[in-house]
Amino acid sequence: MDDRFVKEGVGWRLGWHGQAADYQGLLGGSSWAVELTAMEFQEFCRLAQRLADQIQTLAQELMDEERLTCEVESDLLWLEAEGRPEAFALRFIVQSGRRCEGGWAAEATGELLQAIAQLTLF
Repeated sequence: MDDRFVKEGVGWRLGWHGQAADYQGLLGGSSWAVELTAMEFQEFCRLAQRLADQIQTLAQELMDEERLTCEVESDLLWLEAEGRPEAFALRFIVQSGRRCEGGWAAEATGELLQAIAQLTLF
């Protein structure tokens, strides 16, 4: 994988610059962006994939009209998914250092998670 990239779609952006001094990762939405340290970015990707896996596991137990809310957390980040297994919103809070937060609408989350799954940075 390149040492520098930006992937984006409607309502989401994901970036990496491995040679940057302090903040190598980038998360963004339609009108916002936040830079993350390499450790925070790696943890975000790991937790987002874990959350998506949990949602797919729970999907088998839901009735058609039911929605779900799931959370995952580490010392660095907190993530929450809310919606249906096939379309859910995703929020995050960085719990270290500067304490920022952001999120994506359900329409953007699927593509964002696909982009994360394709990363081979770590």
